[in-house]
Amino acid sequence: MAKLSAVEKNLSRRKKVAKYSNRRAALKAIIMNRSLPAEERFQATLKLAELPSNSAKVRIRNRCAITGRPRGYYRKFDMSRIALRELASSGLLPGVTKASW
Repeated sequence: MAKLSAVEKNLSRRKKVAKYSNRRAALKAIIMNRSLPAEERFQATLKLAELPSNSAKVRIRNRCAITGRPRGYYRKFDMSRIALRELASSGLLPGVTKASW
């Protein structure tokens, strides 16, 4: 089980990303628009820098929904390899079987 503080920090980051996503997208659109004056684009860059750094999507860490483990994460199942194996072995994941050939 991962540290609870790390899991909570990641959850707060997810909330901030959802809260600021529209503002960040609008500012980035202004910054990338080459037809606008340089001064206006620079002001948008400054406003983007003032937003919380944890509101950036790249700050989110994929973690297991069950244990909070950050490594060995399967996106399709939203869990780590260890939790996936335990649930699949006990038959709690529909459609998942052990490989045999």
